[in-house]
Amino acid sequence: MIYTITLNPSIDYVMEVADFKEGAVNRADRTMYYPGGKGINVSRVLKRLGADTMALGFTAGFTGNFIKERLIEEQVAVKLIEVEGTSRINVKLKAGEETEINGSGPIVDERAASRLISQLDALQPTDFVVIAGSLPGTVPSTIYQAIVEKCKRHHANVVIDTGGSLLKELLAYRPFLIKPNHHELGDLFGVSIRTKEEVVEYARRIHEQGVQNIIVSMAGEGAILYSEAGVYLAKAPKGNVKNSVGAGDSLVAGFLAGYEKYANIQEALRYGIASGSATAFSNDLCQKQEVDRLLNQVEIEKI
Repeated sequence: MIYTITLNPSIDYVMEVADFKEGAVNRADRTMYYPGGKGINVSRVLKRLGADTMALGFTAGFTGNFIKERLIEEQVAVKLIEVEGTSRINVKLKAGEETEINGSGPIVDERAASRLISQLDALQPTDFVVIAGSLPGTVPSTIYQAIVEKCKRHHANVVIDTGGSLLKELLAYRPFLIKPNHHELGDLFGVSIRTKEEVVEYARRIHEQGVQNIIVSMAGEGAILYSEAGVYLAKAPKGNVKNSVGAGDSLVAGFLAGYEKYANIQEALRYGIASGSATAFSNDLCQKQEVDRLLNQVEIEKI
């Protein structure tokens, strides 16, 4: 089972406006609503790729009900804990440039946090736990550390997709996978990273701290995987980018689904890059048919 933890899920409300005018009444040409949040995105993609997944986290109010209902419709298993307030709505305005307005989430107290951590008592050594997203202000500041410690006690594999000082603190737990972009990798060392050679050097330093796999995304330059099996450069397929939301989450989901399917790091990377690209070329998260179509277009070389 691949569990995902999203501490602050959302409704992603996407509006497309062809001719947006600030300070005037605008009418959307198209609107879409999706359950959102990084871990939620990972679970949605995993399910589409045929992997077993369960979404954990907190929801609240009528917006939280929508999130749960949509996940159940997509046959994603959920154990989302109900808390006081309302789950947030994140507005994605597509009008030439893409603008995002992210709402605030509900209040999560110590009791709710403890309930979430106790859900991890069922973990098995073959399970994966994806911890994704930033830490909401209402959540106890030590919750990620407590989650990772519980995972380690049950010998489950931990995937961390967050950034900043929080990521730096969690490296000590030697996760199975982290996925910083090259800017976030540089932030861990207080440097600016501009070349592939620098990515490899600083990923090597992270690997030496015990992190098993490091995928560093470099926008149009592709991604580099640093692992025990070797260092690989993956070049993404070419296509018309329609969507910047969820591509990184899809990469994580594809990598894990590929790893479970092939037990091969290189093929897992190929599956991850194809999944991230398929989402970037779609209005929503990727579908398996499109991922499979792109697999042979992903170029991977050992460096």
